[in-house]
Amino acid sequence: MATTGLYSCGQSSKSTPETVDIETENSVRKYEYADSMGNRLIIHNSFPKSGGSYTDPNGKKYAYAVFWTRITNEIINPIELTIDFPLDSFEITSSSDNYIKLLLPSDTMTIDKEPLYDYGLPIKSFLDTGIIKSYSLKSTINPKESTTFYVVMLSNKGVDGTLRTGLSLKGQNLFYKISVFKSISGHPLMDEKEINCGSIDLNNLL
Repeated sequence: MATTGLYSCGQSSKSTPETVDIETENSVRKYEYADSMGNRLIIHNSFPKSGGSYTDPNGKKYAYAVFWTRITNEIINPIELTIDFPLDSFEITSSSDNYIKLLLPSDTMTIDKEPLYDYGLPIKSFLDTGIIKSYSLKSTINPKESTTFYVVMLSNKGVDGTLRTGLSLKGQNLFYKISVFKSISGHPLMDEKEINCGSIDLNNLL
């Protein structure tokens, strides 16, 4: 009997299908999804690395941060991953005139690059050529395999606060959330923006 519903579960939690469990492990946020047969899909999202300023060939200045996401397929069949970030920049809630783009470099991210500056991504050469074209990713993830990819966040003002991002799954739809935590006059404030950015085809889940 085929099942297409995955739900989030933690290794020591009692999650329901409506619950998403977020674990933090060595500067990585982990989302884990499983069904009653024990099939699992795991998404790891890194914290931001390095970052700084970038000036494009026309002299326009930006701020950037580099992230990576790894998706592990512990299902017995291949899964099809599709990510399409918005072509247009968007604004984080409550962040006036601070516009953001999300980009998907084609460079391969591997775990041995994790200690490196910008996670080993040659950021200037990528941004010089990738700002207007690197928004989509399509990949087949075979059973017991993973795919790891970079995400670059580019903004016109930078972020004032602690920045976290993460790719997560709701049904078969993927969402990318950007969260900024800060304190104003001693009062905590969180700005968030979540975008529907793609899908994972789970129709072959058994």
